[in-house]
Amino acid sequence: MDLRSELLKSIWYGFTALDLERSGKVSKSQLKVLSHNLCTVLCIPHDPVALEDHFRDDDDGPVSSQGYMPYLNKYILDKVVEGSFIKENVDELCWTLTAKKNYRTDKSSCSVVPERDAFRLWCLFNFLSEDKYPLVMVPDEVGQYLLKKICMAMSIEFNCVELEDFLSQDTVQQSGITVWGFLDLINSGKITRGIEKDIISMAIEEVYREIVGDVLKEGYLWKKGQLRRNWKERWFTLRPSNLSYYTGEDRKDCQGNIVLDENCCVEVLPDRDGKRCMFCLKTLSKTYEMSASDTKQRQEWTAAIQTAIRLSIEGKNSLHKDLKLKRREQREQREKRRQAKEEELQRLRALQEERERKLAELELLKEAQKQAQVLLEQDEQRRRQQHEQLQQALEVQLREAEEARVSMQAEMALKEEEAQRQRKRIQELEEMQKRLEEALQQEIKARMDEEAFRLAQAGLLAEEEDKMKALMSLQEEQEEYILKTQREKQELKQEMETKSRALEEAQRQLEEVRANRHRVDQDVVAAQRKLRQASTNVKHWNVQMNRLMRPIGPGGTGAELIRYVL
Repeated sequence: MDLRSELLKSIWYGFTALDLERSGKVSKSQLKVLSHNLCTVLCIPHDPVALEDHFRDDDDGPVSSQGYMPYLNKYILDKVVEGSFIKENVDELCWTLTAKKNYRTDKSSCSVVPERDAFRLWCLFNFLSEDKYPLVMVPDEVGQYLLKKICMAMSIEFNCVELEDFLSQDTVQQSGITVWGFLDLINSGKITRGIEKDIISMAIEEVYREIVGDVLKEGYLWKKGQLRRNWKERWFTLRPSNLSYYTGEDRKDCQGNIVLDENCCVEVLPDRDGKRCMFCLKTLSKTYEMSASDTKQRQEWTAAIQTAIRLSIEGKNSLHKDLKLKRREQREQREKRRQAKEEELQRLRALQEERERKLAELELLKEAQKQAQVLLEQDEQRRRQQHEQLQQALEVQLREAEEARVSMQAEMALKEEEAQRQRKRIQELEEMQKRLEEALQQEIKARMDEEAFRLAQAGLLAEEEDKMKALMSLQEEQEEYILKTQREKQELKQEMETKSRALEEAQRQLEEVRANRHRVDQDVVAAQRKLRQASTNVKHWNVQMNRLMRPIGPGGTGAELIRYVL
C-alpha cells in the first residue's frame, strides 16, 4: 500500500463527513476549505488560481467524489513529497471532520475510550482496512490480528465469544466491519471488561506505534560508550530503517541514530565487564555494544534488528504493510481452496447420489429375485415343468445385473476421470479468469490515464487561449505605447529647439553682462584711484590743520587764531 492510498483513505472520510445530505456530493465552498487545509498539513504551496478556476461559482451544483478526484490528484497528491510532512497531522484533520458527524458516544459511560485513543483506533482501522470503498475490515483482521494484539499488549486473554456474537450479525457478514461498528464494539466494554482505562490507552498506543509508527521493538538496553567506554542505560526504538536511542522512554532527548542497511549485522557476545546477555551491532564505521536484561530480551532484540536489516535490504519501509499483504494473500488462497473444496464436495455428493441410486436398483433386483424364489417354491409342484425355464430366465437376469454392475463400475471410473478433467479445466479457467482480470485492470488504468491526459490537454488548450488573448492585448498596448512614444519624441524635439533658442539668448545676455561687468570694473578702478587721491588730500589737510592749531604766542592758541580768522 503506497503513500497515496494511505492519504486517500483519510481524505475519503473527510469528504464523506462534508456530505451532510448523504447524496455523494459536497458543496464547492466546503471543498475549497478542505483543499486549503490539505495543502497546509501536506506542506504544499497553495495555488489559489487553480482552486478558483476548478471551483468556479458559475458551475452548476455541488461536486461528487469522482469530480473532485482530478483536482485532488493533480494539484495536491501529485505534489506530495514523502518525508516533507507529518502524516499524523493529515489523519487528525480528517478525523476531526468525520468524528463530529459519526463518532457520537455517551460521554457519561465509563466504558467509552478517550478521544485520543479513538483517533488511534481509527488510524489502525484505516491501515488494516481493505483497499476498496466504502472502507471495511474483514473479520479475520479484526479478531485474529488487531484485537488479539491489543489484548496481548494488555496481557489479557482474548475473549472470542463476544467477538463471535458481534461478527454473527447479518450486516457484518455481508459487507464487513466499518470503523464506527468497530469503535462501538470497543466502547461497549465487551472486550475490555474490568480493565482500567490507563492500561487500555497504553495498549492502544503501543499497538499504534508498532503498526502505524513502524516501531519493531522498544525498550531499555545498556549501551557502551564510543569514547569514554562506560555503560549507560538508554531507551532504544527500532524501525525498519534505523535504531534510535534516547535518555528516557519519553523520547525527548535523542542521543544517537544508527542507520541500518545491507552493511550492518548483529552478533551475540560473551559476558564480560560485569555485563551479561551482550550483543553488538556492526556497521561500516562503528561497532555498538549493548546488553539486555535477560536472554529472552537479547534474542528478541537480535531477531528484531535482523528483521529491520532484511526490510532495509529489500527496500521495504514497513513490516506490517508486508504482513498485511501476506495475510490478504493467505485469505485469498484459503477462499480459493474453500471454493474448490465445496465444488469437489458437490461433485462427490452427486457421484454418491448416483451410486446410491444404482445400489437401490440392485436392491430392487435382489428383492425381485427373492420374491420370485418364494413364488417358485410355492408353485414348485404346480409348475415343475416351468421351473427350469424360470430359473434360466432368472440366471439371465442375474448375469445382466452383474454386467450392469460391472458396466456401472466402469462408468463410475469414467466419471471419476471426467471429474479429474473437470477439476483441471476449472483450474485452467481460474487462471484464465485471473489473467482476464489483470487485463481488465490494465484496461481500466489505461482508460483512466487517457481521461487524465484528455483533461490535462483541455487545460493546456485553455491556458494557450488565455496566453493568446494576453499576447493580443500586449500587442495593442505596445502599439499604443509606440504612438505615445512618437508623440513624446516630437514634443521633446520641439522643447529641445525652444531650449536651444533660449540658450542662445542666455549666451547673448551673458556676453552683455560680461561687457557691463568689464565697464563696471573700469569704473571701480577709477573710483579707487580718485579715492586714493582724496585720501592723500585729506592727510595733507590734516597736517596743515595740526600746524595751524599749535600756539602762536603767549596767552593764545592756534584754535583761537582760526576762530579769529574765520
